[in-house]
Amino acid sequence: MKTYTGRVVTGGRLRGDCVVTRQGFNTLASYFHGITTASPLCHDQNNPDLYRKVIGGKILCLPQSIGSTTGGMVLQSAAKVGVAPAAMLYSEHIDTISAAGIILADIWDDRRIVAIDQLGPDFLDSVRDGGRIDIDEDGTVTVH
Repeated sequence: MKTYTGRVVTGGRLRGDCVVTRQGFNTLASYFHGITTASPLCHDQNNPDLYRKVIGGKILCLPQSIGSTTGGMVLQSAAKVGVAPAAMLYSEHIDTISAAGIILADIWDDRRIVAIDQLGPDFLDSVRDGGRIDIDEDGTVTVH
């Protein structure tokens, strides 16, 4: 069991299973078809860590988000239709566009995506697909 503390973007207490990518998460490519079909699967063929895996409702562990200016809107829309991750845990800094989408999902749609960034480079070394994670409101993440 390992514990990490990061910066809280949108807080919450949560326990769940994780899905992990060690490369940047392209929000638009991942949800391109998922929003219109309400699919919880990742559709980004260029991300072999996540492609065709369920990301909706999971704790997504990632280094950073990548992609275009639509990323925030895509995250907000994914939350609205119920296919967004339950949490996004960033080893690095969250980008402002993704942060905006996560915050708007919470404010506009009452669909919170718990988001914590700056968990550090060792964080991704300790998580595995299907592993159990506990998240506390203060930004403490415990990997089981």
